[in-house]
Amino acid sequence: MNRLKSGLATGGLLALALAISPAIPAGAATGAGRDKAPAPESQSLKATEQSRAAASASALGLAKGEQLTVKSVISDPNGATHVRYTRTIDGLRVIGGDFVSHKDASGAVESVTWNVRKNVTPATTTPTIAKSQAQQAGLAASKANREKATPGELVVFQSATGPKLAYEVITEGIKADQTPTRLHTIVDATTGKTLTSWDDVKHGTGNGIFVGTVTLGTTAGTTYTMKDSHGNYTTDLNQATTGNGTTFTDADDVWGNGSQSNRQSAAVDAHYGAGKTYDYYNTQLGRAGIWNNGTGARSRVHYGQNYVNAFWDGTQMTYGDGAGNAAPLVELDVAGHEMSHGVTENTAGLNYSGDAGGLNESTSDIFGTAVEWYANNPSDTPDYLIGEEINLNGNGTPLRYMDKPSKDGASKDCWSSSLGGLDPHYSSGPLNHWYYLASEGSGAKTINGVSYNSPTCDSSTVTGIGHAKVEKIWYRTLSTYLTSSSNYAAARTGVIKAAKDLYGVGSAECTAVDKAMGAIAAPASTETCGTSGGGGGTGAALTNGGFESGQTGWTGSAGPITNDTGRPAHGGSYKLWLGGNGTTASESESQTFAVPSTATSPTLTYWIRIDTAETTTTTAYDKATVSINGVAKASYSNLSTPKASYVQKTVDLSSYKGTNVTLKFAATEDSSAQTSFVVDDVATNF
Repeated sequence: MNRLKSGLATGGLLALALAISPAIPAGAATGAGRDKAPAPESQSLKATEQSRAAASASALGLAKGEQLTVKSVISDPNGATHVRYTRTIDGLRVIGGDFVSHKDASGAVESVTWNVRKNVTPATTTPTIAKSQAQQAGLAASKANREKATPGELVVFQSATGPKLAYEVITEGIKADQTPTRLHTIVDATTGKTLTSWDDVKHGTGNGIFVGTVTLGTTAGTTYTMKDSHGNYTTDLNQATTGNGTTFTDADDVWGNGSQSNRQSAAVDAHYGAGKTYDYYNTQLGRAGIWNNGTGARSRVHYGQNYVNAFWDGTQMTYGDGAGNAAPLVELDVAGHEMSHGVTENTAGLNYSGDAGGLNESTSDIFGTAVEWYANNPSDTPDYLIGEEINLNGNGTPLRYMDKPSKDGASKDCWSSSLGGLDPHYSSGPLNHWYYLASEGSGAKTINGVSYNSPTCDSSTVTGIGHAKVEKIWYRTLSTYLTSSSNYAAARTGVIKAAKDLYGVGSAECTAVDKAMGAIAAPASTETCGTSGGGGGTGAALTNGGFESGQTGWTGSAGPITNDTGRPAHGGSYKLWLGGNGTTASESESQTFAVPSTATSPTLTYWIRIDTAETTTTTAYDKATVSINGVAKASYSNLSTPKASYVQKTVDLSSYKGTNVTLKFAATEDSSAQTSFVVDDVATNF
């Protein structure tokens, strides 16, 4: 953030809002709809947000030459929206430049979830190595047969160390085990060093034909076609490794005989799994399929020879027939797993490396398991085991255990800083562990005839809230609060925010999912549940009102809480400095706290200092408001007096006694002469 270090320089319009809103009490079933899933994505809403993209880029203070493309829009029942963007700068696509802008019902930006960092301007846009060198690096990384590589697209690659000019090379081929590959290799365009790589093809695990006699969605015609009303359909690859296959048809709408020797039987499992997965997302999470637009996806069965795997390739699910082509990998949770890779790709877009890779893979395990619980098929009893019936280990054990992931011999139970170096199937362990703990709790228990004994990494005791609530919380986290490079720290912050969105500040649900994150040793978050007891006014008081602990207790933009000496603090050295950027920018900070029901005359006080470079004495170009629930309680602007000295202001909180409230400071500045609104020593008086 370009703070003015001294004097007054160019800056401009600022809107400062203090919003306080009561939370829904913990345990409320629906309240104002907070536990309902977001609505399916509206194409008109997406188009509207795209038409506002240029203005949004300007309001967020993005660099000149940056353009935004709306990837998705999630709309909440209360009218709030979560707009996910991708970016280009000077015409170059920014890989890792994605972010989510969280807007209230009026369209005002409340906060932004940036991916890694806000700035995406590279040091140079002139490459010093040839595309051909980058292409050779991509081919070398692929190690596949029948390879073909793109020439290489010049891009900006955003990472934790900052933006770099790079080439993206996409290499397609077939691996030695018959798995197709579509590998993205990122090559530094100034040094030739390979920065990272990831594969579009996400492979999973499965088992044989176990769903028994089920009802399938099919389409009637001169013959019946294995295509349901959502557009999910299933094809026979007939042992090929390329092509789309032939859609299954049948004369009497009775499919297969339960034996792998009948080619339709494997298709029954795959098609049933695709339908149940679609229905799960649609009815339980409010998502209309992988792309959230009401369309289904293709499932291809009988892939390759003796292929012991299944995978998602960006457009479809594919299943091998297993060892000896005798054990098709088409079990129910496999369909849920593979289709969920598609959901992840079309929401957070989690990278398949580092912490993000583990979160990606675990998301598929979580929702594959969720589909099992939703279907409740008597031939495939729901459990917290992955690949339990395929017996790839040869000894009857599952591939992965959610209660104690380390039981598979490779996965980790607890997060650590070295976790990101593992294969995503193993770095997924801690989040799988979190899902089990948050759902069922720690310790020994038997569920649906399966014995579990889940430990904790911090020796705590965790009480579960049921898998259905945890799934809703994780889906909201995935769809609204994670970006492509999110790590376990971001996941912990996300689940706290999501739980508060769905079940209220101070809810038992929020406390449970946060405690479960602590139990897997996930990094601590500055985001808190606010209280532990709902809306009774017995929760946490305002934290760090003097800002001396930096971001602690506050959630919002990076930068406004500062000890920059360009403006004095009222007390100590830190303060909240909104405005004074000299560029168009939006900023916000918020915190939730409780107003006790026993308070006699509760108030909120804060000190505010205003200075401006505006010379007009008649026009309020730069504005600030203090509001409660959208009702202005105080208004400030570049015309406000006195200038350059702190004044204490008071807000009456009497009408909020016995509730949890969210305090928010939000700012937007234009490119005219600057005005700085500096806030410090915020306090509650009960």
